[in-house]
Amino acid sequence: MLMNRRVAVTGIGVRAPGGGNTKEFWELISSGTSATRTITQFDASRFRSQIAAECDFDPVADGLTPQQIRRMDRVAQLVVAATREALVDSGAADGLDPERTGVSVGSAIGSTISLDREYNVLSDGGRKWLVDHEYAIPHLFSYLVPTSLAAEVAWVAGAEGPVAVISTGCTSGIESVAHAARLIREGSADVMIAGATDAPVTPITVACFDAIKATSPRNDDPLHACRPFDLNRNGFVLGEGSAVLVLEELERARARGAHIYAELAGFGVRANAHHMTGLRSEGHEMAAAITSALAMAGRLPEDVDYVNAHGSGTKQNDRHETDAFKRSLGSHAYRTPVSSIKSMIGHSLGAIGAIEIAACALALEYGVVPPTANLHEPDPECDLDYVPLKAREAPLETVLTVGSGFGGFQSAVVLTKGES
Repeated sequence: MLMNRRVAVTGIGVRAPGGGNTKEFWELISSGTSATRTITQFDASRFRSQIAAECDFDPVADGLTPQQIRRMDRVAQLVVAATREALVDSGAADGLDPERTGVSVGSAIGSTISLDREYNVLSDGGRKWLVDHEYAIPHLFSYLVPTSLAAEVAWVAGAEGPVAVISTGCTSGIESVAHAARLIREGSADVMIAGATDAPVTPITVACFDAIKATSPRNDDPLHACRPFDLNRNGFVLGEGSAVLVLEELERARARGAHIYAELAGFGVRANAHHMTGLRSEGHEMAAAITSALAMAGRLPEDVDYVNAHGSGTKQNDRHETDAFKRSLGSHAYRTPVSSIKSMIGHSLGAIGAIEIAACALALEYGVVPPTANLHEPDPECDLDYVPLKAREAPLETVLTVGSGFGGFQSAVVLTKGES
């Protein structure tokens, strides 16, 4: 197998809180504006955490037909809309070879909204232990099977090559893009439509995170609830969204004169085999993933110009990451700007890794480091340069983004500056 083909990012599509497309997403995160608010998708008044970063998403305005809207859960609608934008942005849609084009989609919890709704109908509001199948709608099977998400994207792109769904919790987005890059590197595909999607703002998801007190209860101040690396942080804020990237073999992209946002140069994945939700404080596994990604990219620690942190805003995660950056980057960690865009768009579980890769590609494109919003009083144990409150212009050549997920998953991706 070929393992030396290079991978370019030539198209980006984003549906995220506070913005209807990629341009609005970038404007939001580069301005340091938070999109967190009181939950509007259902009555959350009985929950401990009643806030989320929701997308102002209108499927009709995004060109979905009534039949598509009826068939697809919100999670699928978001990824289809993002896919369409990414394909148009790349300019590659008309020249795709279907058999050399693949799809890799990540999602942590799939079609939870529709499953929640349909269970409520089939069980008559939870009153029936044995649900009545006669009330099931024809599309229920596609809600149960996560592969339906990849199928929807494949239909949009006309992709007949390798198709996969990656579900590794909160690292799903990073690992779906890494999987796609691996297929291009080895020669199994020339173009991959890669990204992730999640729409977890549902009663059952909110209840689950309430139970372990992982989300912030700062309901009286939604805009400032998510405070990564701040001494007063008290949990993450749930989000939703989707990001899709068009990845191409670099020489193919060059030959057709494509605009190249970035090169996806390296990736690494590790697990801690330790605890479902707990992290070892030293950050060994994340550090190992970072070191692996840098090695694949042919970069040294001192080459890293910016780190997009997982930065969820929990006490455990932020300290774990800080230690991992110090362990993997050495003294250079103290000279490297680090920030968390979750402070503005929340934590969209499986989708966030792909959204953060999109943010990194745009940071390289514009030479701007997005800020960490709401960081007013740094935690002394988080003593790196976390770019508080305001974006920072910087000559970026190499960017690192990382993810951490339940089950002990730790992932890292290295992107390098593309070509105009």
